[in-house]
Amino acid sequence: MSLADKVLAVNDDLPIRTDAPVHSGKVRSVYWLTATDSARLVAERGYDVAVDAPLAIMVISDRISAFDCIWHGEGGMRGVPGKGAALNAISNHWFRLFREQGLADSHILEIPHPLVWIVQKARPVLIEAIARRYITGSMWRSYEKGEREFCGIEIPDGLQRDQKLPELLITPSSKGILEGIPGVPAVDDVNITRSDIDNNYAAFNFLSPDDVDRYETLLREGFEVISAELARLDQVFVDTKFEFGYVTDKAGNDKLIYMDEVGTPDSSRIWDGPALREGAVVENSKESFRQLLLSHFPDPDILLNKDRMPERQALARDNALPDRSADGRVCYLCESCRKDHRCRARIVRQPQG
Repeated sequence: MSLADKVLAVNDDLPIRTDAPVHSGKVRSVYWLTATDSARLVAERGYDVAVDAPLAIMVISDRISAFDCIWHGEGGMRGVPGKGAALNAISNHWFRLFREQGLADSHILEIPHPLVWIVQKARPVLIEAIARRYITGSMWRSYEKGEREFCGIEIPDGLQRDQKLPELLITPSSKGILEGIPGVPAVDDVNITRSDIDNNYAAFNFLSPDDVDRYETLLREGFEVISAELARLDQVFVDTKFEFGYVTDKAGNDKLIYMDEVGTPDSSRIWDGPALREGAVVENSKESFRQLLLSHFPDPDILLNKDRMPERQALARDNALPDRSADGRVCYLCESCRKDHRCRARIVRQPQG
């Protein structure tokens, strides 16, 4: 069997009974179960959900996305072998810690297979919540151009690239195109302020103003839990994305929960601690793959400029990434594979105590 044959690239054609279209995202596919099958599972498995809660089977693939596009490699490589299982295992670990430490639940009800989650349908909060402890990436690029206000928060002059911020910075953005919110452009993924959220909480799908405080508390607490655990492994939690939503439990109570994935190399930046102490940044996350892409293509602005998305999509569609970089030192997809599996081994298999 070739390496390409070990990649799960297509995950929306499985024989799972559903009467709704399969939703296939960049990495995961969602199969909404029939009402009958959902009710049967709720009864048989004793899930803490409403008796008529819609359930889904969520299947992760080995596809690799970056800059909102799916990438592929030479030799028929449509992804990274074992990537999906690694990401699921890492998310499962953090979700379990959040629950055990009394933060909040997630949308996951059961994990019957390393690639599969049984989930309940959640009503998403329409925010991508970014927490940043270091100034790097897109934030540094904006800062270098003179920007000092990020999502309504002023940060000081004189910061250096990859420097630790004075405090954890929360820089939320809109999830989807939201219309009719004063001061918030009706485009996807636009930066918003805490005032925008407070003044329009219902438009962002919060049930009450108090839940805005609750969301920010869960974001900070979740970040600190992951950061502390990674510090034990001499790794630095740099920044990450959280998503939240509401579910209804068996008693009819609405609960704010964590959604999507958390603390993975795909949704976070993680740096190597020993290297950082020596003044070097060594990425243990998908950021290294993004940097490889930026160095591989002659016009990196295509990857960074949202206004050039059609060009970016064509770039990803029409270009199989080479086995090796021009200098022969780096295998593009293999590098991502190694980092995902190394991260999983460190996080999931670490001794508990």
